[in-house]
Amino acid sequence: MKDPNTGLFYFGKALFESVSKQNSGKFDLNFYVRDRTGFFKQMKDVSLYHLYKIHKIFFPYFNHFNLVHVTDQFARLKPSKVNAKKVLTIHDINPIHEPGVSQEQINAHISNLKQHIDKCDRIVTISGFVADDIRTHFPESAHKISVIYNGADELVVDEGFLPAYVPDAPFLFTIGPLDVKKNFHVLPALLEGNNYKLVVSGITPTPAYTERIKAEAAKFNCADRLVITGAITDKEKAWYYKNCLAFAFPSLAEGFGLPVIEAMNFGKPVFLSNKTSLPEIGGEHAFYFENFEADHMQAVFKAGMQKYADDQMAPLIKSWASAFTWNRTATQYLNLYQELLNER
Repeated sequence: MKDPNTGLFYFGKALFESVSKQNSGKFDLNFYVRDRTGFFKQMKDVSLYHLYKIHKIFFPYFNHFNLVHVTDQFARLKPSKVNAKKVLTIHDINPIHEPGVSQEQINAHISNLKQHIDKCDRIVTISGFVADDIRTHFPESAHKISVIYNGADELVVDEGFLPAYVPDAPFLFTIGPLDVKKNFHVLPALLEGNNYKLVVSGITPTPAYTERIKAEAAKFNCADRLVITGAITDKEKAWYYKNCLAFAFPSLAEGFGLPVIEAMNFGKPVFLSNKTSLPEIGGEHAFYFENFEADHMQAVFKAGMQKYADDQMAPLIKSWASAFTWNRTATQYLNLYQELLNER
Protein backbone atom coordinates (compact mmCIF):
# COMPACT_ATOMS: atom_id res chain seq x y z
CA MET A 1 0.00 0.00 0.00
CA LYS A 2 1.15 3.53 -0.76
CA ASP A 3 -0.64 5.31 2.07
CA PRO A 4 -0.53 4.08 5.70
CA ASN A 5 -3.48 6.36 6.57
CA THR A 6 -6.05 4.00 5.06
CA GLY A 7 -8.20 1.15 6.32
CA LEU A 8 -6.81 -1.26 3.73
CA PHE A 9 -3.23 -0.57 4.81
CA TYR A 10 -4.20 -1.14 8.43
CA PHE A 11 -5.94 -4.41 7.53
CA GLY A 12 -2.93 -5.71 5.60
CA LYS A 13 -0.51 -4.74 8.37
CA ALA A 14 -2.64 -6.22 11.15
CA LEU A 15 -3.30 -9.44 9.24
CA PHE A 16 0.43 -9.76 8.44
CA GLU A 17 1.30 -9.48 12.12
CA SER A 18 -1.46 -11.72 13.47
CA VAL A 19 -1.14 -14.50 10.89
CA SER A 20 2.63 -14.55 11.37
CA LYS A 21 2.13 -14.85 15.14
CA GLN A 22 -0.62 -17.49 15.01
CA ASN A 23 1.05 -19.59 12.30
CA SER A 24 3.60 -21.14 14.71
CA GLY A 25 5.64 -22.57 11.84
CA LYS A 26 2.74 -24.50 10.30
CA PHE A 27 2.90 -22.83 6.89
CA ASP A 28 5.78 -21.37 4.93
CA LEU A 29 4.49 -17.80 4.78
CA ASN A 30 5.51 -15.39 2.02
CA PHE A 31 4.36 -11.78 1.74
CA TYR A 32 3.97 -9.65 -1.38
CA VAL A 33 4.65 -6.06 -0.37
CA ARG A 34 5.18 -2.48 -1.48
CA ASP A 35 7.27 -1.38 1.48
CA ARG A 36 7.37 2.39 1.21
CA THR A 37 6.74 2.77 4.94
CA GLY A 38 9.64 0.57 6.06
CA PHE A 39 7.27 -1.49 8.20
CA PHE A 40 8.10 -4.88 6.65
CA LYS A 41 11.85 -4.36 6.92
CA GLN A 42 11.45 -4.61 10.68
CA MET A 43 9.97 -8.11 10.48
CA LYS A 44 12.23 -11.14 10.87
CA ASP A 45 11.90 -14.74 9.69
CA VAL A 46 9.51 -13.97 6.85
CA SER A 47 9.97 -14.11 3.09
CA LEU A 48 9.15 -10.92 1.19
CA TYR A 49 8.35 -10.57 -2.51
CA HIS A 50 8.40 -6.96 -3.61
CA LEU A 51 5.92 -5.38 -6.00
CA TYR A 52 7.25 -4.22 -9.37
CA LYS A 53 5.28 -2.63 -12.20
CA ILE A 54 6.29 -5.44 -14.56
CA HIS A 55 4.19 -7.82 -12.46
CA LYS A 56 1.05 -6.35 -14.05
CA ILE A 57 2.23 -8.09 -17.22
CA PHE A 58 4.39 -10.94 -15.96
CA PHE A 59 4.71 -12.40 -12.46
CA PRO A 60 7.78 -14.68 -12.40
CA TYR A 61 6.49 -16.81 -9.51
CA PHE A 62 3.40 -18.12 -11.33
CA ASN A 63 3.88 -21.71 -10.12
CA HIS A 64 5.73 -20.97 -6.90
CA PHE A 65 2.92 -21.12 -4.30
CA ASN A 66 0.32 -23.66 -3.18
CA LEU A 67 -2.07 -20.98 -1.95
CA VAL A 68 -2.31 -17.23 -2.53
CA HIS A 69 -4.42 -14.83 -0.47
CA VAL A 70 -5.25 -11.55 -2.21
CA THR A 71 -6.10 -9.35 0.75
CA ASP A 72 -8.34 -6.75 -0.89
CA GLN A 73 -10.50 -6.37 -3.96
CA PHE A 74 -8.10 -3.98 -5.72
CA ALA A 75 -5.71 -6.91 -6.18
CA ARG A 76 -2.29 -5.42 -6.78
CA LEU A 77 -1.32 -8.98 -7.63
CA LYS A 78 -4.06 -10.16 -9.96
CA PRO A 79 -5.44 -13.64 -9.20
CA SER A 80 -4.89 -14.58 -12.84
CA LYS A 81 -1.12 -14.14 -12.37
CA VAL A 82 -0.70 -17.17 -10.08
CA ASN A 83 -1.40 -20.89 -10.39
CA ALA A 84 -2.58 -21.87 -6.91
CA LYS A 85 -5.57 -22.14 -4.65
CA LYS A 86 -6.74 -18.56 -4.26
CA VAL A 87 -8.54 -16.60 -1.54
CA LEU A 88 -9.82 -13.07 -2.15
CA THR A 89 -10.91 -10.79 0.69
CA ILE A 90 -13.54 -8.28 -0.42
CA HIS A 91 -13.94 -5.36 1.98
CA ASP A 92 -16.89 -3.72 0.28
CA ILE A 93 -18.66 -2.87 -2.95
CA ASN A 94 -19.05 0.70 -1.76
CA PRO A 95 -19.55 2.36 -5.16
CA ILE A 96 -23.06 0.89 -5.33
CA HIS A 97 -23.91 2.68 -2.05
CA GLU A 98 -21.99 5.94 -2.39
CA PRO A 99 -23.67 9.19 -3.44
CA GLY A 100 -22.72 10.66 -6.81
CA VAL A 101 -21.41 7.45 -8.42
CA SER A 102 -22.73 6.99 -11.94
CA GLN A 103 -24.23 3.73 -13.18
CA GLU A 104 -21.41 3.54 -15.71
CA GLN A 105 -18.83 3.68 -12.91
CA ILE A 106 -20.73 1.06 -10.92
CA ASN A 107 -20.90 -1.26 -13.93
CA ALA A 108 -17.16 -0.91 -14.53
CA HIS A 109 -16.42 -1.67 -10.88
CA ILE A 110 -18.68 -4.74 -10.90
CA SER A 111 -17.14 -6.01 -14.14
CA ASN A 112 -13.59 -5.64 -12.83
CA LEU A 113 -14.47 -7.33 -9.54
CA LYS A 114 -16.12 -10.23 -11.35
CA GLN A 115 -12.85 -11.00 -13.13
CA HIS A 116 -11.12 -11.41 -9.78
CA ILE A 117 -13.96 -13.39 -8.17
CA ASP A 118 -14.13 -15.83 -11.07
CA LYS A 119 -10.43 -16.65 -10.67
CA CYS A 120 -10.62 -17.39 -6.93
CA ASP A 121 -11.62 -20.51 -5.02
CA ARG A 122 -12.96 -18.73 -1.95
CA ILE A 123 -14.28 -15.24 -1.27
CA VAL A 124 -13.99 -13.81 2.23
CA THR A 125 -16.06 -10.78 3.20
CA ILE A 126 -15.49 -8.72 6.34
CA SER A 127 -19.18 -8.51 7.26
CA GLY A 128 -22.44 -10.25 6.53
CA PHE A 129 -23.61 -7.10 4.80
CA VAL A 130 -20.82 -7.35 2.23
CA ALA A 131 -21.55 -11.06 1.80
CA ASP A 132 -25.14 -10.18 0.92
CA ASP A 133 -23.89 -7.63 -1.62
CA ILE A 134 -21.74 -10.33 -3.25
CA ARG A 135 -24.66 -12.77 -3.36
CA THR A 136 -26.85 -10.10 -4.97
CA HIS A 137 -24.41 -8.99 -7.65
CA PHE A 138 -22.50 -12.26 -8.17
CA PRO A 139 -25.07 -14.99 -7.38
CA GLU A 140 -23.03 -17.61 -9.22
CA SER A 141 -20.31 -17.19 -6.58
CA ALA A 142 -22.52 -17.57 -3.49
CA HIS A 143 -21.05 -21.00 -2.69
CA LYS A 144 -17.55 -19.48 -2.37
CA ILE A 145 -18.38 -16.97 0.39
CA SER A 146 -17.14 -17.02 3.98
CA VAL A 147 -17.49 -14.16 6.48
CA ILE A 148 -14.46 -13.36 8.66
CA TYR A 149 -14.79 -10.20 10.70
CA ASN A 150 -11.85 -7.85 11.08
CA GLY A 151 -10.11 -7.56 14.39
CA ALA A 152 -9.38 -4.36 16.26
CA ASP A 153 -6.39 -3.57 18.41
CA GLU A 154 -7.06 -2.49 21.98
CA LEU A 155 -5.23 0.81 21.82
CA VAL A 156 -3.25 2.02 24.80
CA VAL A 157 -2.57 5.61 25.80
CA ASP A 158 0.88 6.11 27.26
CA GLU A 159 0.94 7.89 30.61
CA GLY A 160 1.59 11.59 30.15
CA PHE A 161 1.08 11.55 26.38
CA LEU A 162 -0.81 14.46 24.80
CA PRO A 163 -1.78 14.96 21.15
CA ALA A 164 -0.74 18.01 19.14
CA TYR A 165 -4.24 19.45 19.71
CA VAL A 166 -5.77 19.09 23.18
CA PRO A 167 -9.43 20.18 23.38
CA ASP A 168 -10.23 22.59 26.19
CA ALA A 169 -13.86 21.42 26.50
CA PRO A 170 -15.80 18.12 26.29
CA PHE A 171 -15.62 16.89 22.69
CA LEU A 172 -17.06 14.51 20.14
CA PHE A 173 -14.60 12.63 17.97
CA THR A 174 -14.66 11.12 14.48
CA ILE A 175 -11.97 9.83 12.16
CA GLY A 176 -11.64 8.84 8.52
CA PRO A 177 -10.83 10.30 5.11
CA LEU A 178 -12.69 13.59 4.70
CA ASP A 179 -14.81 12.73 1.68
CA VAL A 180 -18.49 12.65 0.85
CA LYS A 181 -19.22 9.04 1.78
CA LYS A 182 -18.06 9.62 5.37
CA ASN A 183 -20.86 12.19 5.74
CA PHE A 184 -19.04 14.16 8.43
CA HIS A 185 -20.74 17.41 7.45
CA VAL A 186 -23.90 16.36 9.33
CA LEU A 187 -22.08 16.28 12.69
CA PRO A 188 -21.94 20.02 13.55
CA ALA A 189 -25.68 19.80 14.23
CA LEU A 190 -24.80 17.85 17.39
CA LEU A 191 -23.06 20.93 18.82
CA GLU A 192 -26.24 22.98 19.02
CA GLY A 193 -27.38 23.79 22.55
CA ASN A 194 -24.15 22.74 24.28
CA ASN A 195 -20.52 23.82 24.63
CA TYR A 196 -18.99 20.68 23.13
CA LYS A 197 -16.28 20.64 20.49
CA LEU A 198 -16.08 18.39 17.44
CA VAL A 199 -12.69 16.91 16.54
CA VAL A 200 -12.47 15.51 13.01
CA SER A 201 -9.28 13.63 12.11
CA GLY A 202 -8.13 12.09 8.85
CA ILE A 203 -6.58 12.74 5.50
CA THR A 204 -8.26 15.26 3.19
CA PRO A 205 -8.51 13.71 -0.29
CA THR A 206 -11.23 16.18 -1.33
CA PRO A 207 -10.57 19.71 0.02
CA ALA A 208 -13.96 20.89 -1.25
CA TYR A 209 -15.65 18.50 1.15
CA THR A 210 -13.63 19.89 4.04
CA GLU A 211 -15.05 23.31 3.20
CA ARG A 212 -18.54 21.82 3.27
CA ILE A 213 -17.97 20.59 6.83
CA LYS A 214 -16.83 24.08 7.83
CA ALA A 215 -19.86 25.65 6.15
CA GLU A 216 -22.20 23.42 8.16
CA ALA A 217 -20.41 24.40 11.35
CA ALA A 218 -20.95 28.06 10.48
CA LYS A 219 -24.62 27.32 9.83
CA PHE A 220 -24.99 25.99 13.38
CA ASN A 221 -22.91 28.83 14.85
CA CYS A 222 -20.18 26.51 16.06
CA ALA A 223 -17.35 27.18 13.59
CA ASP A 224 -15.09 28.05 16.51
CA ARG A 225 -15.80 24.63 18.08
CA LEU A 226 -14.95 22.56 14.99
CA VAL A 227 -11.36 21.33 14.85
CA ILE A 228 -10.06 19.47 11.77
CA THR A 229 -6.70 18.01 12.73
CA GLY A 230 -5.67 16.31 9.49
CA ALA A 231 -3.91 12.93 9.72
CA ILE A 232 -2.96 11.85 13.24
CA THR A 233 -0.69 9.23 14.77
CA ASP A 234 -1.95 6.02 16.37
CA LYS A 235 -1.06 7.46 19.78
CA GLU A 236 -3.09 10.59 19.10
CA LYS A 237 -6.01 8.49 17.85
CA ALA A 238 -5.96 6.42 21.04
CA TRP A 239 -5.91 9.58 23.18
CA TYR A 240 -8.94 11.01 21.38
CA TYR A 241 -10.86 7.74 21.77
CA LYS A 242 -10.05 7.57 25.47
CA ASN A 243 -10.88 11.19 26.26
CA CYS A 244 -13.82 11.96 23.97
CA LEU A 245 -17.34 12.35 25.31
CA ALA A 246 -18.68 10.21 22.47
CA PHE A 247 -17.67 8.86 19.07
CA ALA A 248 -19.78 9.74 16.01
CA PHE A 249 -19.58 7.96 12.66
CA PRO A 250 -22.41 8.82 10.24
CA SER A 251 -20.81 7.09 7.23
CA LEU A 252 -22.93 6.21 4.22
CA ALA A 253 -20.87 3.25 3.02
CA GLU A 254 -18.77 0.88 5.14
CA GLY A 255 -17.73 -2.71 4.63
CA PHE A 256 -16.91 -3.02 8.34
CA GLY A 257 -16.20 0.24 10.17
CA LEU A 258 -13.07 -0.36 12.23
CA PRO A 259 -13.18 2.98 14.14
CA VAL A 260 -16.49 1.86 15.67
CA ILE A 261 -14.86 -1.11 17.42
CA GLU A 262 -11.79 0.92 18.33
CA ALA A 263 -13.99 3.46 20.13
CA MET A 264 -16.10 0.74 21.76
CA ASN A 265 -12.95 -0.88 23.15
CA PHE A 266 -12.71 2.24 25.31
CA GLY A 267 -16.33 1.82 26.41
CA LYS A 268 -17.43 4.97 24.61
CA PRO A 269 -20.97 5.64 23.38
CA VAL A 270 -20.99 5.47 19.58
CA PHE A 271 -23.49 7.22 17.31
CA LEU A 272 -23.71 5.72 13.82
CA SER A 273 -25.70 5.91 10.65
CA ASN A 274 -27.97 2.94 10.05
CA LYS A 275 -26.35 2.39 6.64
CA THR A 276 -24.60 -0.63 5.14
CA SER A 277 -22.57 -2.69 7.67
CA LEU A 278 -22.70 -0.33 10.65
CA PRO A 279 -25.76 -1.79 12.46
CA GLU A 280 -24.11 -5.22 12.20
CA ILE A 281 -20.81 -4.02 13.64
CA GLY A 282 -22.18 -1.67 16.30
CA GLY A 283 -24.87 -4.14 17.40
CA GLU A 284 -27.43 -3.29 20.05
CA HIS A 285 -24.98 -1.29 22.14
CA ALA A 286 -24.64 1.55 19.63
CA PHE A 287 -27.06 4.37 18.79
CA TYR A 288 -28.27 4.98 15.24
CA PHE A 289 -29.35 7.93 13.12
CA GLU A 290 -32.31 6.94 10.97
CA ASN A 291 -31.86 10.13 8.94
CA PHE A 292 -29.64 13.20 9.02
CA GLU A 293 -32.13 15.92 9.83
CA ALA A 294 -30.71 18.09 12.60
CA ASP A 295 -33.68 17.66 14.96
CA HIS A 296 -33.60 13.89 14.65
CA MET A 297 -29.84 13.64 15.14
CA GLN A 298 -29.97 15.90 18.20
CA ALA A 299 -32.78 13.80 19.71
CA VAL A 300 -30.88 10.52 19.11
CA PHE A 301 -27.74 12.00 20.62
CA LYS A 302 -29.49 13.38 23.70
CA ALA A 303 -31.42 10.16 24.35
CA GLY A 304 -28.35 8.01 23.72
CA MET A 305 -26.13 9.95 26.11
CA GLN A 306 -28.83 9.73 28.78
CA LYS A 307 -29.24 5.97 28.31
CA TYR A 308 -25.46 5.50 28.35
CA ALA A 309 -25.24 7.24 31.71
CA ASP A 310 -28.39 5.74 33.27
CA ASP A 311 -27.63 2.15 32.24
CA GLN A 312 -23.87 2.42 32.86
CA MET A 313 -23.26 0.92 29.43
CA ALA A 314 -19.45 1.12 29.26
CA PRO A 315 -18.82 -2.50 30.43
CA LEU A 316 -21.36 -3.91 27.96
CA ILE A 317 -19.85 -1.86 25.13
CA LYS A 318 -16.34 -3.10 25.96
CA SER A 319 -17.59 -6.68 26.12
CA TRP A 320 -19.14 -6.40 22.65
CA ALA A 321 -15.96 -4.95 21.18
CA SER A 322 -13.77 -7.62 22.78
CA ALA A 323 -15.15 -10.25 20.37
CA PHE A 324 -13.37 -8.53 17.45
CA THR A 325 -9.73 -9.60 17.86
CA TRP A 326 -6.99 -10.07 15.28
CA ASN A 327 -6.01 -13.38 16.88
CA ARG A 328 -9.48 -14.70 16.18
CA THR A 329 -9.39 -13.29 12.65
CA ALA A 330 -5.98 -14.84 11.96
CA THR A 331 -7.06 -18.24 13.27
CA GLN A 332 -10.08 -18.25 10.97
CA TYR A 333 -7.92 -17.37 7.96
CA LEU A 334 -5.34 -20.04 8.81
CA ASN A 335 -8.13 -22.62 9.12
CA LEU A 336 -9.44 -21.54 5.72
CA TYR A 337 -5.97 -21.90 4.19
CA GLN A 338 -5.72 -25.45 5.54
CA GLU A 339 -9.18 -26.32 4.24
CA LEU A 340 -8.26 -25.19 0.73
CA LEU A 341 -4.89 -26.94 0.81
CA ASN A 342 -6.63 -30.16 1.85
CA GLU A 343 -8.80 -29.83 -1.27
CA ARG A 344 -5.68 -29.36 -3.36
